[in-house]
Amino acid sequence: MLQIYQTQLRSRLMLGTARYPSPAILAEAVRAARAEVVTVSLRRESAGERAGQAFWSLIRELGVRVLPNTAGCHSVKEAVTTAHMAREVFGTPWIKLEVIGEDDTLQPDVFGLVDAARSLCAEGFEVFPYTTEDLVVAERLLSAGCRVLMPWGAPIGSGRGLNNLFGLKALRAHFPEVPLIIDAGLGVPSHAAQALELGFEAVLVNTAVAQARDPVQMAGAFAQAVEAGFAARQAGPIEPRDLAAPSTPLIGTAFRG
Repeated sequence: MLQIYQTQLRSRLMLGTARYPSPAILAEAVRAARAEVVTVSLRRESAGERAGQAFWSLIRELGVRVLPNTAGCHSVKEAVTTAHMAREVFGTPWIKLEVIGEDDTLQPDVFGLVDAARSLCAEGFEVFPYTTEDLVVAERLLSAGCRVLMPWGAPIGSGRGLNNLFGLKALRAHFPEVPLIIDAGLGVPSHAAQALELGFEAVLVNTAVAQARDPVQMAGAFAQAVEAGFAARQAGPIEPRDLAAPSTPLIGTAFRG
C-alpha cells in the first residue's frame, strides 16, 4: 500500500483528466488504469456550470479521489487563491501546487513554489508540489511543510520520459522516506516502469493516455507497467556491470581437450 499524507492507496498510477476525446472515454480510461486518484484543474472545470456539473457527476460515479491542481498559475497569489477556491469546491485539503515560471517548458517557478507551499501548508492544506529534481528546492519544500514531492520527468506533455536520470536518482537517494511521484513528461508505459524501478512511489500521467490513439488501451498498459516496475524494484534488480558475467558457470562443465 502507498500512504500519501493520511490516505492509503493501492494504485501507484494517478491519472489526469484533461484532453480526452469524450467523457465516456475518460471514464473507461480511469477504470482501465485502475486509478484511485485523478487530477482536475479548477480553471478547466467549474462546478457551477452545466458542463462542470456533468463532469463531477462522472467523477463521483467512478469513485475516485480528486486531487485539484493550480494549473496555469504564474504567481504565488494566483496559486494560493486558486487553492482556496479548490478547497471550497471539492471539500479536500489536497492540492497539487503548480506555479509556472517559464512558458515554453512550463518549468516550475521554484522560488514562488516554495513561498506558496509555505503559505498553504500553514493553512492546513496537504500540498503536492510540482517541482524539479533540484535537491535544495526539495529540502525547502519539505521544510515548508510538504510531505510529498512531485518532480517532473520532462516538460509537461513532451513525452520525453525521465530526462535527468542522475538528478532523479540523487533525489531518491537523498530523501528515502519521502513519497516521490513522477509528474509530467512520461510518454510510454516503459517510462512509468522505469520510474518505479528507480524507487519512485508513483507516477502521474495525462497527455500520454488522453492523446493516444486508443486512450483506454494505453491506460491499461500504463497500469501494467507501474505494477511491473514496482514488482521489479521489490525483487531487487542486479547492478549494471561493465563486463560480461556468464549465466552458466564454467566449473564442472564438460569440455573437449
